[in-house]
Amino acid sequence: MQLSLFSDYALRALIYLAVREEEDGPAEISGLAEAYGISRNHLVKVIHRLGQLGFIETRRGRSGGIRLILDPAEIRLGEVVRATEPRAPLLPCLSASAKPADGPPDCRIKPICRLRGVLRDANEAFYASLDQKTLADVIEPRTALRALLLGVSPAGKSIVVY
Repeated sequence: MQLSLFSDYALRALIYLAVREEEDGPAEISGLAEAYGISRNHLVKVIHRLGQLGFIETRRGRSGGIRLILDPAEIRLGEVVRATEPRAPLLPCLSASAKPADGPPDCRIKPICRLRGVLRDANEAFYASLDQKTLADVIEPRTALRALLLGVSPAGKSIVVY
């Protein structure tokens, strides 16, 4: 299973927001883009979607910005990935509307294929594994992540990270 860049950026954005402290104030998309070295334009779409999904709050204007509105322990990674990944099945024959014999027209094994079940089980196991982890699980060590992403030392002093 390969995640889309959209899901990757969504998870990274949530990590960035989760390691911020209240006194850091709302985050800006430009700061998030700079922290990861990724396109601001791509992040705008991701942030908009995360806001629609209720994971973050977005505000425009002078005192605007973005912030996490849920506790990191409440955000299951599987939920985020399901909400941000395209709904395409691993194979056409794995779609919900597929019949047991569905598959490529030239597939000789489609009437007795067991690969379909194996791949469906693998996909379900992938999401089940993500469902076991929350955002809180992946933001540790928090102090080190803050230093790398925000350039802030444990004492709250700005540092330069190379």
